[in-house]
Amino acid sequence: MSEAAPLIRVATDADLDAVRALLRETWHQVYDPILGAEKVGEVTARWHARELLARELAGPRSSFLVAHEGERLVAHGYAYPRKPATLVVSRLYVRPGAQRRGIGQHMLAALLARHQDAATLRLFVAAQNEAGLAFWHAKGFSVVSEGVEEGARVLHMEKHL
Repeated sequence: MSEAAPLIRVATDADLDAVRALLRETWHQVYDPILGAEKVGEVTARWHARELLARELAGPRSSFLVAHEGERLVAHGYAYPRKPATLVVSRLYVRPGAQRRGIGQHMLAALLARHQDAATLRLFVAAQNEAGLAFWHAKGFSVVSEGVEEGARVLHMEKHL
């Protein structure tokens, strides 16, 4: 874990290009071996289009957060509530080179602090994403079902608070 927690704050429209760059970088790191670089480029262009991120940022009940160490964006988290008392952690990504220092844990805590009424956390992760699976298992998440997204086998995970 890092000695000092990163500065985590609500993102603004001015952060969207940096968030997109972070997402592209982390997606290529994680998913190129699973889907191939070309497919990852296509998926991230759609899933992380600036217009889509702007709509998510404007969501009245969602949390769209960024983490900084100095001037450098090192992480992004996005979560939104679902009924009954469920928080969907849609994205939690830490920039390569900043991973394994506790930043993801700080981001998860910040998301939870903004949604204190959540009784269940829900997310999905690629079955072949070993680092992601290890992170979520270490945080107490369990696999509840499986599916397929963009040609990759995904595991749906939950944690009851």
